[in-house]
Amino acid sequence: MQHIEIVEVGPRDGLQSEPEVLPTASKLEYINRAVAAGIRRLEVASFVHPRKVPQMADAEAVLAGLPKREDVIYAGLVLNRQGFDRARQAGVDEIGMPVVATDTYNQRNQGVPTAQSIRDWLDIAAAARQSGIRASVTISAAFGCPFEGEVPLARVLEIAEQVAEAEPVEIALADSIGVGVPAQVTDMIGAVRERLPHIAIRCHFHNTRNTGLANAYAAVQAGVSALDASIGGIGGCPFAPAATGNIPTDDLVYMLNRSGITTGVDLAGIIATSEWLAEVLGRGVPAMLPKAGSFPEVVAQNAA
Repeated sequence: MQHIEIVEVGPRDGLQSEPEVLPTASKLEYINRAVAAGIRRLEVASFVHPRKVPQMADAEAVLAGLPKREDVIYAGLVLNRQGFDRARQAGVDEIGMPVVATDTYNQRNQGVPTAQSIRDWLDIAAAARQSGIRASVTISAAFGCPFEGEVPLARVLEIAEQVAEAEPVEIALADSIGVGVPAQVTDMIGAVRERLPHIAIRCHFHNTRNTGLANAYAAVQAGVSALDASIGGIGGCPFAPAATGNIPTDDLVYMLNRSGITTGVDLAGIIATSEWLAEVLGRGVPAMLPKAGSFPEVVAQNAA
């Protein structure tokens, strides 16, 4: 039976685009609820300048408040060496670094051209390896850019080959603004797997144009090992215009479960966390499962 690892990105990519700045205690409860529902790999913080992303200003406090577990991976996003040094000091298990496929978007997101981010990544990945920290890299805006439009597949492959020199635990392909479609997903994953057969591929989709779950299923069929998702479907990228939420963990797990694909995640626990999150945020979340319910009805189990 096929298994897909669910990487919960709500505590980072979800909350960073919400208008509220949640207190550290609420973030810790969010993460602990996700772990109790069976999630074993989570993006919990972003080590960027708090002036740019105030929702992530308490990254060190979040890491300090999390219980260390051998079966759970806490990941932090970094954009440069300074961010990596903070993440290492905070005690992350994994760092993830985005490299945007277009210079305009990379400049807006990271303040440097794409080529500089690739050089930074190679340095950071080597430092992470020396420190015993897992290192993964994401090719952001791989399916399209809000500033430069279509991104040629050749450009994605060129970047993938360059970042692969650092031997990441995986390369993630991100549809940062939700423009991709299943045929594009199939073609891109197939091309990357052909070029780099020894490297695992993860995918990160946004549901901006309501193609996120279709893209996720196409990615599964194309052989990815993991998918990013956000409980409740909250979030997006604060530096991309109109980039609405990530695909919901709730809806993704439901789809995979009903398709005979295992995740190790307790769907009822995820739905309950979405309902809790809606109360904390003071509004409904985009996910459909908290509204429609599962089928057949499921009862929450403690998967910790």
